[in-house]
Amino acid sequence: MKRWCFAIGMVLVLATACGRGGSPTAPTAGSAGEPVAVAAGVGPVTAAAEQPPFNLEAILRGDGFGLVKFRQAQDPTRNIVDLDVWVRDLLANTSYSLQRATDSTVDDVCTGTNWLTLGEGPTPHPIVTDDSGTARAALWRDLSAVAPGTTFDIYFRLIENGTGHVALQSDCYRFVVRN
Repeated sequence: MKRWCFAIGMVLVLATACGRGGSPTAPTAGSAGEPVAVAAGVGPVTAAAEQPPFNLEAILRGDGFGLVKFRQAQDPTRNIVDLDVWVRDLLANTSYSLQRATDSTVDDVCTGTNWLTLGEGPTPHPIVTDDSGTARAALWRDLSAVAPGTTFDIYFRLIENGTGHVALQSDCYRFVVRN
């Protein structure tokens, strides 16, 4: 992400230098010391600025491998998060559940134990593997009751239904509830 932001910043600096007569505006430092580029007719643009993490892709590792694509569509009437889940190399023909835990101390260290089983809205939905130990699921959750801009750390795990065995778990991710 930093390379991408740096590249955009450099394009803005070059566009400024090549697009106007006279001397170009040189990069300066922002209030926090981050590099800033100024483009013709545009205010300062922070080259290292990142968009809030409204969406994420959580990688699950353990007994197999998985991916959770966590997406918030922009919708002024409600805030639905789509959770597209894909897992592989797990036990064949086995039922699993995706869970998440959050941590309001935003420090990139997930210590939350408030595990919530995810599904279709408030209804938990199992993820059942096929003969090869692979499964996909399209889950969702309504975050409309959570204040926009709320930031928290979040992590995911996939548990085997019936035994509670944690088959897969993700690292810790930072998440912001979309406005």
